[in-house]
Amino acid sequence: MPEVKFYEYVNDDLLKFAVIVAEIDGKWVFCKNWEKNTLEIPDGHREAGEDILTAAKRELYEEIGAVRFKIRPVCAYFVAAPNSLNHVGRSE
Repeated sequence: MPEVKFYEYVNDDLLKFAVIVAEIDGKWVFCKNWEKNTLEIPDGHREAGEDILTAAKRELYEEIGAVRFKIRPVCAYFVAAPNSLNHVGRSE
């Protein structure tokens, strides 16, 4: 069973992905993943030189076309599956 760890603060350099929970007019925003035929929340990898908020804004624009929005960090988290390697290559 995967374990999810939440953090109040994480150095921006350690964050690899932005996950954006978006709401418009009281409705949650999901994106169609055409390869898996699923609905997912907007997310994506950060690019070289980006801080994580810039990555989140770019992904929100790329995935749903949003140009005017407010964005605020909610939390940082890490998902560790049993016998998987973590971000520094050590088994959890």
